[in-house]
Amino acid sequence: MKMDDVAARGLVLLGCGKMGSAMLAGWLEGGLPTASVWVLDPNPSDWLQATGVHLNEGVPADPAIVLVAVKPQMMGDALPSMQALGNGATLFVSVAAGTPIAKFEEVLGDKTPIIRAMPNTPAAIAKGISAIVGNEMATRGHMSLADALLSAVGQVVHLESESQIDAVTGVSGSGPAYVFHLIEAMAAAGVAQGLPADMAMQLAKATVAGAGALAEAADEDPGQLRVNVTSPNGTTQAALEVLMDEGQGFPPLLARAVKAATDRSKELARG
Repeated sequence: MKMDDVAARGLVLLGCGKMGSAMLAGWLEGGLPTASVWVLDPNPSDWLQATGVHLNEGVPADPAIVLVAVKPQMMGDALPSMQALGNGATLFVSVAAGTPIAKFEEVLGDKTPIIRAMPNTPAAIAKGISAIVGNEMATRGHMSLADALLSAVGQVVHLESESQIDAVTGVSGSGPAYVFHLIEAMAAAGVAQGLPADMAMQLAKATVAGAGALAEAADEDPGQLRVNVTSPNGTTQAALEVLMDEGQGFPPLLARAVKAATDRSKELARG
């Protein structure tokens, strides 16, 4: 299955909030015709209404793909509306957190090709990363198509099993919030050392954004980049001795944070 097939048979987007809108914008910019897209959303934004896609109309009888982007609490009402498309040639891709593949198979039928994805919020500016995994009915072609669709909003990685989704949630799904809090904490620490609040925030934002961009662009791994900016007995080393403390520094703190998010993801999936 290729993007040409999607354009010919149609794509149904079930839910179009921030994540759905980011993906839709990427697809339309990439050349997917508006006439090939059907969006079902009870509260369409002004932007969505102006795109020219089919909005809250009857969907095609055999669309190439249904992408499920509703909030988890809405899944119970939204998914049964797609039941007639199950056990057929339509690929279902879910970016909804907390809903396992088994739940989709229960509603749609176990012969339905289903791919579960875990994106993150930087997808809104095409800087996200999504992890995907499919059920037994999802072919290599289906996976390639999901990869192409999700690449519109950032990078894509393929998981070996669905059980890894919870760890992905802990690292990249929830991870942007950790970085936002790091920015808050750095700015507050700057204020404590005498900087004006707006300047401290500007410095913190630019430093985190620049370091992230450098980490992606550089050939060296982050550990080597850290070494590169750490002069012996200098200011950076003084700070890192605090941050890298094995008992109270970043390593044990982030390990606990990622584990807490992972454990909570498992609890949500169990209902």
